[in-house]
Amino acid sequence: MLIDSHCHLDAPEFDADRDAVVERSRLAGVKRWVVPAVTADTFATTKAMLRYAGVAPAYGLHPIYVAEHRDEHLVQLAQWLQAEQPVAVGEIGLDFFVEGLDAVRQVQMFEAQLKLARDFDLPVIVHIRRSQDQALKYLRKWKVRGGIAHAFNGSSQQADEFIKLGFKLGFGGAMTYSGSQRIRKLAAELPLEAIVLETDSPDIPPSWLDRGRNEPLHMLACAQVLADLRGDTVENIASVTVANTLAVLPRLAG
Repeated sequence: MLIDSHCHLDAPEFDADRDAVVERSRLAGVKRWVVPAVTADTFATTKAMLRYAGVAPAYGLHPIYVAEHRDEHLVQLAQWLQAEQPVAVGEIGLDFFVEGLDAVRQVQMFEAQLKLARDFDLPVIVHIRRSQDQALKYLRKWKVRGGIAHAFNGSSQQADEFIKLGFKLGFGGAMTYSGSQRIRKLAAELPLEAIVLETDSPDIPPSWLDRGRNEPLHMLACAQVLADLRGDTVENIASVTVANTLAVLPRLAG
């Protein structure tokens, strides 16, 4: 059994064949999918993924779409968190890689959502591209109950700081590239108890897709890559990473 701890099954890239995508991943051993929302307009679409047994939504306002987010969307988010009882607040965070995004507004939205996560006692799924230290600053300030640092690509010292705050670190397609030496070293050397697996489908395709559309089917092959990097068995990698995901997102076990 595998859990894809971060995939966007609700993305329009899957509109033509979503049922087949889910079925292919089931046959490859994926039994649970965490699907984070990205804007208030997508909350209902994310919720609609509940038609697939094993899907667990999260709700949040993604930093990439900061220009679309309004203060009233935070009110909507609070209402959805109250009514839907999701597994996490997400996908939220900071992105200082994409040019032209309003950094000040990103921080405002991030802090507001961390406050909601604290108020609802929910873990968070955080986007931290080129923003690990800044994200850590606000996570320390708001003291949420941990969560997942999505697509982790920071330093070992930053990894340690996230772990201290109760976070698991998400690894997926990026570690399959031979040139991703830092990510592969982290995947090989971090405590296995700190790692969860994710695809970020349809994004971050593994090396064998040659930048094609990613899908949760590839979780098993990513687990094998992690096993090879660590000199472990894929069975143990699957068992431990599933336990890690359930530990940090306890509503998944319900």
